[in-house]
Amino acid sequence: MKITEMTIRHLQMELKSPFTTSFGTFTTKNFLLLEAKDESGTIGWGESVAFDSPWYNEETMKTNWHMLEDFLIPLILNKEITHPDEVSDIFSAIRKNNMAKSTIEGAVWDIYAQQTNQSLAQALGGTKDKIEVGISIGIQNSIEELVELVGGYVQEGYKRIKVKVKPGWDVEVMRSLRNAFPNVAIMADANSAYRLEDAQLLKQLDEFNLTMIEQPLASDDIIDHAKLQQQLATPICLDESIHSLEDARKAVELGSTKIINIKIGRVGGLTEAKKIHDYCAAAGIPVWCGGMLESGVGRAHNVALTALPNFILPGDTASSSRYWEKDIIEPEVIAENGYIQVPQSAGIGYEINRETVESYTVAKKIYR
Repeated sequence: MKITEMTIRHLQMELKSPFTTSFGTFTTKNFLLLEAKDESGTIGWGESVAFDSPWYNEETMKTNWHMLEDFLIPLILNKEITHPDEVSDIFSAIRKNNMAKSTIEGAVWDIYAQQTNQSLAQALGGTKDKIEVGISIGIQNSIEELVELVGGYVQEGYKRIKVKVKPGWDVEVMRSLRNAFPNVAIMADANSAYRLEDAQLLKQLDEFNLTMIEQPLASDDIIDHAKLQQQLATPICLDESIHSLEDARKAVELGSTKIINIKIGRVGGLTEAKKIHDYCAAAGIPVWCGGMLESGVGRAHNVALTALPNFILPGDTASSSRYWEKDIIEPEVIAENGYIQVPQSAGIGYEINRETVESYTVAKKIYR
């Protein structure tokens, strides 16, 4: 294929309800949607998961646009590509900026899957026709509100409940949840809110039989996580610390993690995500797919990736209706009794509702 045209759109979508983590509260999601067209007219879609501010990592929506416009699009426009795996090689001279790279690579994978008459899941090597999904719940105003909210999602059939924690909103929260839901899979997500000195506090979480505690320590750390894991019975899952296959290998060899959360944007695209999946499968490390408040395009890529066999823990890819009044894809992503059906049609398996896209578009630019 040869990409002959790309369009970047800045979309703004209002969340149904505020989403609060240890590093901030989100009420609106601003993000970039990329449309790529090859010489045959086939169109592929990619989504940047970077936020407005560099809370999660150093990338932002604005820095992604800069990287796409000034560096990445010029590198790939009108270049002959035989397989999406080549995209990461084309971008190899650019340091980091993984979310920007992933935006283009996802669109290329979509085009490739369509041209080879495969679903994106099949093109990646996926083997599942449906995936288990969990729900991610932000910090609430009270424990009582949280318990009530979780009860609703448990009734809907979600297979795992992820709850954001931070100092002062942790042990008693998990105790209340476990008392209310003794048989539900529950995990805590700290988003780097703790330090190694908090080990005794975090050790109290062991009594609640959590599936994992995600990224308790610094976002760039694997050394202290190894020291902490030695003190905890609860498995540590790494998220922000893992940006590549090499990061995953080092963390596993050091004993820093027993589970890895693979986010496509964080690791630079589907190709690197698959490499991490394959390594973890061989190493006996289960993986799952985390969410970044994606719209339907990013959500479709997550569904496809999760069809790979070592995604044995439920991910964050809940129904579109969990976050948006109206998503930009048709049909919207729907979870029924904790499962999402993996699309079987060519490409990402969902149609883009261009009218809805335009209604959310703040700015756009075409590159040829």
